[in-house]
Amino acid sequence: MSKRFACIMAGGSGTRFWPQSRAVKPKQFLALQAGGESLLQAAVRRVARIMPSAHIFVVTSQRHAQLTAEQLPELPAANILAEPSGRNTSPCVGWAAAHVQRLEERGVMAVLPADPHIDDDDAYCATLERALDAAEGGGLVTVGIEPTRPETGYGYVEPGEQLSEGVRRVARFIEKPDEERARQFVRDGLLWNSGMFFFRADVIRREVSEHLPELAAFLSRCDAALADGSEDALVQREYDSLPSISIDYGIMERAKEIQVVAASFGWHDVGSWMSAWELAPRDEDDNAVLTDAVVIDSSGCYIRGVEGKLIAAVGLRDLVIVDTPDALLILPRERAQDVRAIVDELKKRDDEEHL
Repeated sequence: MSKRFACIMAGGSGTRFWPQSRAVKPKQFLALQAGGESLLQAAVRRVARIMPSAHIFVVTSQRHAQLTAEQLPELPAANILAEPSGRNTSPCVGWAAAHVQRLEERGVMAVLPADPHIDDDDAYCATLERALDAAEGGGLVTVGIEPTRPETGYGYVEPGEQLSEGVRRVARFIEKPDEERARQFVRDGLLWNSGMFFFRADVIRREVSEHLPELAAFLSRCDAALADGSEDALVQREYDSLPSISIDYGIMERAKEIQVVAASFGWHDVGSWMSAWELAPRDEDDNAVLTDAVVIDSSGCYIRGVEGKLIAAVGLRDLVIVDTPDALLILPRERAQDVRAIVDELKKRDDEEHL
Protein backbone atom coordinates (compact mmCIF):
# COMPACT_ATOMS: atom_id res chain seq x y z
CA MET A 1 0.00 0.00 0.00
CA SER A 2 1.34 3.44 -0.91
CA LYS A 3 2.05 5.83 1.89
CA ARG A 4 -0.62 8.42 2.62
CA PHE A 5 -0.20 12.15 2.98
CA ALA A 6 -2.32 15.23 3.55
CA CYS A 7 -2.12 18.76 2.19
CA ILE A 8 -4.09 21.18 4.35
CA MET A 9 -4.77 24.49 2.63
CA ALA A 10 -4.52 27.33 5.14
CA GLY A 11 -3.96 30.41 3.05
CA GLY A 12 -7.35 32.12 3.22
CA SER A 13 -7.93 35.64 4.51
CA GLY A 14 -11.24 35.04 6.34
CA THR A 15 -12.56 38.55 5.72
CA ARG A 16 -16.11 37.66 6.80
CA PHE A 17 -14.84 37.06 10.35
CA TRP A 18 -13.60 40.61 10.80
CA PRO A 19 -12.83 42.12 13.33
CA GLN A 20 -11.48 38.93 14.94
CA SER A 21 -10.00 37.68 11.68
CA ARG A 22 -7.28 40.09 10.59
CA ALA A 23 -4.51 40.06 8.03
CA VAL A 24 -2.04 39.13 10.76
CA LYS A 25 -4.24 36.30 12.12
CA PRO A 26 -7.00 35.16 9.75
CA LYS A 27 -9.93 32.87 10.42
CA GLN A 28 -8.16 29.50 10.21
CA PHE A 29 -5.96 30.44 13.17
CA LEU A 30 -8.94 31.37 15.37
CA ALA A 31 -10.98 29.20 17.73
CA LEU A 32 -14.75 29.10 17.35
CA GLN A 33 -15.02 28.79 21.11
CA ALA A 34 -12.97 31.01 23.39
CA GLY A 35 -9.96 29.11 24.67
CA GLY A 36 -10.45 26.19 22.28
CA GLU A 37 -8.32 24.88 19.45
CA SER A 38 -8.13 26.81 16.20
CA LEU A 39 -9.79 25.55 13.03
CA LEU A 40 -6.36 24.71 11.64
CA GLN A 41 -5.33 22.81 14.76
CA ALA A 42 -8.57 20.83 14.62
CA ALA A 43 -7.98 19.99 10.95
CA VAL A 44 -4.49 18.64 11.67
CA ARG A 45 -5.63 16.76 14.77
CA ARG A 46 -8.30 14.91 12.80
CA VAL A 47 -5.98 13.90 9.97
CA ALA A 48 -3.30 12.78 12.43
CA ARG A 49 -5.68 10.01 13.49
CA ILE A 50 -5.09 8.20 10.17
CA MET A 51 -1.51 9.14 9.25
CA PRO A 52 1.68 10.28 10.99
CA SER A 53 2.24 14.00 11.54
CA ALA A 54 5.36 13.76 9.38
CA HIS A 55 3.05 13.09 6.41
CA ILE A 56 0.90 16.19 6.93
CA PHE A 57 1.79 19.31 4.93
CA VAL A 58 0.23 22.73 5.53
CA VAL A 59 0.31 25.33 2.78
CA THR A 60 0.01 28.86 4.10
CA SER A 61 1.34 32.32 3.35
CA GLN A 62 4.83 33.46 4.26
CA ARG A 63 3.24 36.02 6.54
CA HIS A 64 1.64 33.25 8.59
CA ALA A 65 4.38 30.62 8.48
CA GLN A 66 5.62 31.42 11.99
CA LEU A 67 2.08 31.43 13.42
CA THR A 68 1.45 28.07 11.74
CA ALA A 69 4.59 26.64 13.30
CA GLU A 70 3.57 27.94 16.72
CA GLN A 71 0.11 26.40 16.48
CA LEU A 72 1.40 23.10 15.07
CA PRO A 73 4.63 22.24 16.90
CA GLU A 74 4.11 18.56 16.07
CA LEU A 75 4.77 19.17 12.35
CA PRO A 76 8.30 19.12 10.93
CA ALA A 77 9.38 22.61 9.87
CA ALA A 78 9.83 21.39 6.28
CA ASN A 79 6.13 20.44 6.15
CA ILE A 80 5.01 24.08 6.40
CA LEU A 81 5.01 25.36 2.83
CA ALA A 82 4.95 29.16 2.81
CA GLU A 83 3.66 30.79 -0.38
CA PRO A 84 5.13 34.20 -1.29
CA SER A 85 1.64 35.17 -2.50
CA GLY A 86 -1.76 33.58 -2.83
CA ARG A 87 -2.26 32.09 -6.31
CA ASN A 88 -5.44 30.11 -5.60
CA THR A 89 -5.37 26.36 -4.99
CA SER A 90 -3.81 24.79 -8.11
CA PRO A 91 -0.27 26.08 -7.42
CA CYS A 92 -0.42 25.17 -3.73
CA VAL A 93 -1.67 21.65 -4.46
CA GLY A 94 0.91 21.14 -7.20
CA TRP A 95 3.71 22.37 -4.95
CA ALA A 96 2.58 20.06 -2.14
CA ALA A 97 2.42 17.14 -4.61
CA ALA A 98 6.03 17.80 -5.57
CA HIS A 99 7.03 17.54 -1.91
CA VAL A 100 5.03 14.33 -1.46
CA GLN A 101 6.71 12.75 -4.50
CA ARG A 102 10.13 13.37 -2.97
CA LEU A 103 9.08 11.11 -0.11
CA GLU A 104 6.94 8.60 -2.02
CA GLU A 105 6.59 8.61 -5.82
CA ARG A 106 3.04 7.23 -5.72
CA GLY A 107 2.04 8.71 -2.39
CA VAL A 108 -1.73 9.18 -2.02
CA MET A 109 -2.76 12.70 -1.02
CA ALA A 110 -5.80 14.10 0.77
CA VAL A 111 -6.19 17.79 -0.09
CA LEU A 112 -8.28 19.43 2.63
CA PRO A 113 -9.36 22.98 3.47
CA ALA A 114 -8.33 24.16 6.92
CA ASP A 115 -11.53 25.82 8.01
CA PRO A 116 -14.59 23.50 8.03
CA HIS A 117 -16.06 22.48 11.37
CA ILE A 118 -16.71 18.73 11.70
CA ASP A 119 -19.19 17.23 14.18
CA ASP A 120 -18.31 13.54 13.87
CA ASP A 121 -14.55 12.91 13.72
CA ASP A 122 -14.96 9.13 13.45
CA ALA A 123 -17.22 9.35 10.39
CA TYR A 124 -14.95 12.01 8.89
CA CYS A 125 -11.84 9.83 9.21
CA ALA A 126 -13.72 6.81 7.81
CA THR A 127 -14.70 8.92 4.79
CA LEU A 128 -11.12 10.07 4.25
CA GLU A 129 -9.91 6.48 4.35
CA ARG A 130 -12.53 5.38 1.80
CA ALA A 131 -11.59 8.25 -0.51
CA LEU A 132 -7.86 7.51 -0.13
CA ASP A 133 -8.57 3.85 -0.94
CA ALA A 134 -10.37 4.93 -4.11
CA ALA A 135 -7.49 7.22 -5.10
CA GLU A 136 -4.97 4.43 -4.55
CA GLY A 137 -5.83 2.94 -7.94
CA GLY A 138 -5.05 6.16 -9.80
CA GLY A 139 -8.40 7.95 -9.76
CA LEU A 140 -9.22 11.55 -8.95
CA VAL A 141 -11.67 11.55 -6.04
CA THR A 142 -13.76 14.13 -4.22
CA VAL A 143 -16.11 13.99 -1.25
CA GLY A 144 -19.70 15.12 -1.65
CA ILE A 145 -21.64 16.13 1.45
CA GLU A 146 -25.21 14.88 1.76
CA PRO A 147 -27.22 18.14 2.01
CA THR A 148 -29.17 18.98 5.13
CA ARG A 149 -30.98 21.87 3.42
CA PRO A 150 -31.17 23.70 0.08
CA GLU A 151 -28.04 25.86 0.03
CA THR A 152 -27.25 28.58 -2.49
CA GLY A 153 -23.77 29.26 -1.12
CA TYR A 154 -22.20 25.94 -2.19
CA GLY A 155 -21.43 24.26 -5.47
CA TYR A 156 -22.94 20.81 -6.07
CA VAL A 157 -21.79 17.44 -7.35
CA GLU A 158 -24.12 15.15 -9.29
CA PRO A 159 -23.22 11.49 -8.64
CA GLY A 160 -23.46 9.02 -11.51
CA GLU A 161 -23.05 5.26 -11.75
CA GLN A 162 -21.66 3.27 -8.83
CA LEU A 163 -18.05 2.11 -9.28
CA SER A 164 -17.51 0.33 -5.96
CA GLU A 165 -18.98 0.34 -2.49
CA GLY A 166 -19.56 3.97 -1.50
CA VAL A 167 -17.84 5.32 -4.64
CA ARG A 168 -19.63 6.69 -7.70
CA ARG A 169 -18.62 8.43 -10.90
CA VAL A 170 -19.13 12.21 -10.96
CA ALA A 171 -21.70 13.04 -13.64
CA ARG A 172 -21.00 16.79 -13.37
CA PHE A 173 -20.01 19.65 -11.13
CA ILE A 174 -22.55 22.47 -10.81
CA GLU A 175 -21.94 26.05 -9.73
CA LYS A 176 -23.80 27.73 -6.87
CA PRO A 177 -27.53 27.65 -7.70
CA ASP A 178 -30.41 29.97 -6.95
CA GLU A 179 -32.95 28.96 -4.29
CA GLU A 180 -35.31 27.12 -6.65
CA ARG A 181 -32.54 25.05 -8.24
CA ALA A 182 -31.01 24.31 -4.82
CA ARG A 183 -34.31 22.81 -3.69
CA GLN A 184 -34.46 20.68 -6.84
CA PHE A 185 -30.85 19.55 -6.35
CA VAL A 186 -31.66 18.30 -2.85
CA ARG A 187 -34.72 16.43 -4.15
CA ASP A 188 -32.59 14.88 -6.92
CA GLY A 189 -29.93 13.59 -4.53
CA LEU A 190 -27.11 15.92 -5.51
CA LEU A 191 -24.29 16.55 -3.04
CA TRP A 192 -22.56 19.65 -1.74
CA ASN A 193 -19.06 20.14 -3.13
CA SER A 194 -16.82 19.93 -0.05
CA GLY A 195 -13.59 21.15 -1.67
CA MET A 196 -11.80 17.97 -0.53
CA PHE A 197 -9.82 16.06 -3.16
CA PHE A 198 -7.81 12.84 -3.21
CA PHE A 199 -5.27 11.49 -5.71
CA ARG A 200 -1.82 10.01 -6.01
CA ALA A 201 0.98 12.55 -6.31
CA ASP A 202 2.14 11.14 -9.64
CA VAL A 203 -1.42 11.29 -10.98
CA ILE A 204 -2.03 14.91 -10.08
CA ARG A 205 1.39 15.85 -11.50
CA ARG A 206 0.33 14.20 -14.77
CA GLU A 207 -2.97 16.09 -14.77
CA VAL A 208 -1.13 19.36 -14.09
CA SER A 209 1.13 18.67 -17.08
CA GLU A 210 -1.91 18.14 -19.30
CA HIS A 211 -4.08 21.03 -18.14
CA LEU A 212 -1.74 23.59 -16.54
CA PRO A 213 1.58 23.38 -18.43
CA GLU A 214 2.95 26.63 -16.97
CA LEU A 215 2.52 25.29 -13.44
CA ALA A 216 3.98 21.92 -14.49
CA ALA A 217 7.10 23.63 -15.84
CA PHE A 218 7.52 25.53 -12.58
CA LEU A 219 7.24 22.33 -10.53
CA SER A 220 9.86 20.66 -12.74
CA ARG A 221 12.20 23.58 -12.12
CA CYS A 222 11.56 23.20 -8.38
CA ASP A 223 12.54 19.53 -8.57
CA ALA A 224 15.74 20.42 -10.42
CA ALA A 225 16.56 23.28 -8.02
CA LEU A 226 16.27 20.95 -5.03
CA ALA A 227 19.56 19.30 -5.99
CA ASP A 228 21.64 22.45 -5.53
CA GLY A 229 19.59 23.99 -2.74
CA SER A 230 18.16 26.83 -4.82
CA GLU A 231 14.47 25.89 -4.62
CA ASP A 232 13.61 28.58 -2.06
CA ALA A 233 15.12 31.28 -4.27
CA LEU A 234 13.25 29.92 -7.28
CA VAL A 235 9.94 29.99 -5.42
CA GLN A 236 10.56 33.57 -4.30
CA ARG A 237 11.40 34.59 -7.84
CA GLU A 238 8.66 32.83 -9.80
CA TYR A 239 5.67 31.98 -7.58
CA ASP A 240 3.99 35.37 -8.02
CA SER A 241 3.83 34.87 -11.78
CA LEU A 242 2.04 31.49 -11.68
CA PRO A 243 -1.53 31.39 -13.03
CA SER A 244 -4.08 32.01 -10.27
CA ILE A 245 -6.60 29.22 -10.74
CA SER A 246 -8.42 26.84 -8.39
CA ILE A 247 -7.86 23.11 -8.42
CA ASP A 248 -11.60 22.79 -9.15
CA TYR A 249 -11.45 24.76 -12.41
CA GLY A 250 -7.86 23.97 -13.30
CA ILE A 251 -8.01 20.19 -12.93
CA MET A 252 -11.11 18.55 -11.47
CA GLU A 253 -13.64 19.98 -13.93
CA ARG A 254 -11.37 19.28 -16.91
CA ALA A 255 -10.30 15.74 -16.06
CA LYS A 256 -11.84 12.86 -17.98
CA GLU A 257 -13.23 11.02 -14.98
CA ILE A 258 -13.77 11.98 -11.33
CA GLN A 259 -15.10 9.80 -8.54
CA VAL A 260 -17.15 10.92 -5.56
CA VAL A 261 -17.63 9.51 -2.08
CA ALA A 262 -20.90 10.63 -0.49
CA ALA A 263 -20.65 11.40 3.20
CA SER A 264 -22.46 12.80 6.21
CA PHE A 265 -20.33 13.71 9.21
CA GLY A 266 -21.67 17.08 10.30
CA TRP A 267 -19.72 19.25 7.83
CA HIS A 268 -20.05 23.01 8.30
CA ASP A 269 -18.38 25.54 6.05
CA VAL A 270 -17.52 28.15 8.68
CA GLY A 271 -17.96 31.10 6.35
CA SER A 272 -19.39 33.87 8.47
CA TRP A 273 -20.56 34.95 11.94
CA MET A 274 -23.90 33.33 11.05
CA SER A 275 -22.04 30.00 10.93
CA ALA A 276 -20.42 30.75 14.28
CA TRP A 277 -23.84 31.44 15.82
CA GLU A 278 -25.25 28.21 14.37
CA LEU A 279 -22.42 26.14 15.84
CA ALA A 280 -22.16 27.82 19.24
CA PRO A 281 -24.02 26.68 22.37
CA ARG A 282 -27.13 28.84 22.75
CA ASP A 283 -29.42 29.68 25.65
CA GLU A 284 -33.19 29.32 25.80
CA ASP A 285 -33.54 32.59 23.85
CA ASP A 286 -31.19 31.42 21.08
CA ASN A 287 -28.42 33.75 22.19
CA ALA A 288 -24.83 32.57 21.79
CA VAL A 289 -22.92 34.50 24.46
CA LEU A 290 -19.15 33.92 24.44
CA THR A 291 -18.10 36.63 26.86
CA ASP A 292 -18.95 38.24 30.18
CA ALA A 293 -22.36 39.74 29.44
CA VAL A 294 -25.69 40.87 30.82
CA VAL A 295 -28.38 40.00 28.27
CA ILE A 296 -31.95 41.13 28.91
CA ASP A 297 -35.02 40.68 26.71
CA SER A 298 -32.85 39.74 23.72
CA SER A 299 -32.94 36.76 21.38
CA GLY A 300 -31.07 35.24 18.47
CA CYS A 301 -27.87 37.21 19.11
CA TYR A 302 -24.22 36.26 18.81
CA ILE A 303 -22.17 38.18 21.39
CA ARG A 304 -18.41 37.86 21.68
CA GLY A 305 -16.10 40.26 23.51
CA VAL A 306 -12.71 40.70 25.09
CA GLU A 307 -11.61 39.42 28.46
CA GLY A 308 -12.23 41.86 31.29
CA LYS A 309 -14.89 43.88 29.47
CA LEU A 310 -18.61 43.46 30.18
CA ILE A 311 -21.12 43.66 27.34
CA ALA A 312 -24.70 44.61 28.25
CA ALA A 313 -27.55 44.05 25.77
CA VAL A 314 -31.21 44.98 26.18
CA GLY A 315 -34.06 44.44 23.73
CA LEU A 316 -31.94 43.16 20.84
CA ARG A 317 -33.02 40.72 18.15
CA ASP A 318 -30.88 38.62 15.80
CA LEU A 319 -27.72 40.71 15.97
CA VAL A 320 -24.02 39.89 15.75
CA ILE A 321 -21.92 41.83 18.26
CA VAL A 322 -18.16 41.19 18.18
CA ASP A 323 -15.93 43.42 20.30
CA THR A 324 -12.13 43.46 20.05
CA PRO A 325 -9.62 45.83 21.66
CA ASP A 326 -9.58 48.15 18.64
CA ALA A 327 -12.83 47.51 16.74
CA LEU A 328 -16.51 46.78 17.37
CA LEU A 329 -18.82 45.04 14.87
CA ILE A 330 -22.62 45.24 15.10
CA LEU A 331 -24.88 44.03 12.30
CA PRO A 332 -28.04 41.98 11.71
CA ARG A 333 -27.22 38.29 11.81
CA GLU A 334 -28.86 37.73 8.41
CA ARG A 335 -26.36 40.17 6.88
CA ALA A 336 -23.29 38.37 8.22
CA GLN A 337 -21.98 37.85 4.69
CA ASP A 338 -21.73 41.64 4.28
CA VAL A 339 -18.83 41.91 6.72
CA ARG A 340 -16.51 41.62 3.72
CA ALA A 341 -17.83 45.03 2.59
CA ILE A 342 -16.31 46.53 5.74
CA VAL A 343 -12.94 45.02 4.88
CA ASP A 344 -13.24 46.34 1.32
CA GLU A 345 -13.94 49.83 2.66
CA LEU A 346 -10.98 49.65 5.05
CA LYS A 347 -8.75 48.70 2.11
CA LYS A 348 -10.02 51.71 0.14
CA ARG A 349 -9.10 53.91 3.09
CA ASP A 350 -5.64 52.27 3.37
CA ASP A 351 -6.51 51.57 7.01
CA GLU A 352 -3.81 48.98 7.64
CA GLU A 353 -4.28 49.35 11.38
CA HIS A 354 -7.70 47.71 11.31
CA LEU A 355 -7.23 45.20 8.48
